[in-house]
Amino acid sequence: MSGPGFLLIIVAFAFLYFVIVRPQKKRQLQARELLSSLEVGVEVVTAGGIYGRVTELHDDDVMVEIAPQLTVRLARRAIASVLPPAEPEESPAVENGG
Repeated sequence: MSGPGFLLIIVAFAFLYFVIVRPQKKRQLQARELLSSLEVGVEVVTAGGIYGRVTELHDDDVMVEIAPQLTVRLARRAIASVLPPAEPEESPAVENGG
């Protein structure tokens, strides 16, 4: 096999690598960094869409408080994202109407 056919196969594999394999590896690295950066007290969203605050960290699982006095045990892999710290809301200035 030589010529344009071989070159076409090489180009196809390069295209697949840059379109499929490379972005997937990047997402896996980001997920690994997210899970390793978990700390007690941060707010998280689970893969199921439940919001909560991390109360304990273990090797493969975390304890997340989803309501006052309601803590659930989740696999670390179930954490979809970490929420940024809440900023205090600014109250609008009250104007005198009169």
